[in-house]
Amino acid sequence: MTNPSMNIQTPEAAKMIRTDIKAKWDKFSDQDLASLKNKDELVNQVATKYGLERNLAQKDVDSLLKGREFLHQA
Repeated sequence: MTNPSMNIQTPEAAKMIRTDIKAKWDKFSDQDLASLKNKDELVNQVATKYGLERNLAQKDVDSLLKGREFLHQA
């Protein structure tokens, strides 16, 4: 069963995920976070900004999101 408080469609959930990303990866600016549209973009940015192989960045992102969806809020 999905936890409704983790529904990324809510502004609160989106803000919480952006806060978690910023806390883990401090090389992300607020503008970077606002422009991320999905999990794949996040993985690519983590890999690029931190010089990680994509599979390692994917594992880090998966660990941080813990099954939560990351979709851009319009």
